[in-house]
Amino acid sequence: MTSADLKLSVLDRSLIRRGQDPADALRGTVRFARELERLGYERIWVSEHHSVPGVAGSAPTVLAAAVASATSRIRVGTGGVMLPNHRPLVVAEQFGVLESLFPGRIDMGLGRSVGFTDGVRKALGVGKDEADDFSERLGELLGWVDGCQSAFPGVHAIPAEGLRIPAYVLAISGGADIAAEHGLPLVIGAGRDISRTQAAIERYRAAFRPSARAAEPYVTIAASVAVAATADEAALLQIPEAWATVWSRTRGVFPELEPPRETLARELTDRERKLFDEARQPQIHGTEAEVRKAVDALVDATGADELLVSLHTYEPEQRLDSYRRLAELVKG
Repeated sequence: MTSADLKLSVLDRSLIRRGQDPADALRGTVRFARELERLGYERIWVSEHHSVPGVAGSAPTVLAAAVASATSRIRVGTGGVMLPNHRPLVVAEQFGVLESLFPGRIDMGLGRSVGFTDGVRKALGVGKDEADDFSERLGELLGWVDGCQSAFPGVHAIPAEGLRIPAYVLAISGGADIAAEHGLPLVIGAGRDISRTQAAIERYRAAFRPSARAAEPYVTIAASVAVAATADEAALLQIPEAWATVWSRTRGVFPELEPPRETLARELTDRERKLFDEARQPQIHGTEAEVRKAVDALVDATGADELLVSLHTYEPEQRLDSYRRLAELVKG
């Protein structure tokens, strides 16, 4: 398979730029979804983050409803709902409402992360070990949707019960094995070490149990991709999020995005420089020809069926131009 055979989708986390308020970032996600639909992207997913100053996306099913209502064709989903934070019945009901309102367009992307700090976890009413129950919670959720939940006699997930809502598992800390166990499509990040990604995908394919939702393994690779007229311009687009990642790892807070040239003008400590280089290592960027070559290599290494792209930069117009270029090179 090459990039020309890929389905092409987008993860948008509603990151906040400096000087912007969360409402602007959320409205920006809705506007962005309309542009992605026009460009022919397969789907857009929104994410769940709690108490993160630089991220407005905290309620993915609510935001997915706004995105779906503003578009007409593109699939809309979550990347993902963090199942340890919610009761499976409530998640099933939320997706049932979405699928009922926007039939055939909703994806249920599910993850197993919990809050990043003790305070957030306490506010959510979960502990660090809640992620260990992800497979059990996932099975309960699927049971509610399939109408075969027997643990709670007389209780029904209305309006989800009996609806065909595609479910995906985000691979973090064993997620690939859980996806295989439940016979679900896998979403996995390219990561800095491609060999680890390959190993997880190989385990997933080897252990996959066919299910009513997926007869065979399906792999979506998530990656940060930037395309511009020159390689240097493309590299600039990915600096704001890379620096925000460094800031969060050194100061405990993921901040609002700042202009990339401000980051380049900073005098970084040795640790900041190391983390900055690590954050940029798995990124794909360059001209159309360079990105096509890199994406083809990633697909060849992983056998991916779909590419889930993320790019959060400071200038919305430059981000949209990158997505336009990417869509054109994949279609071409």
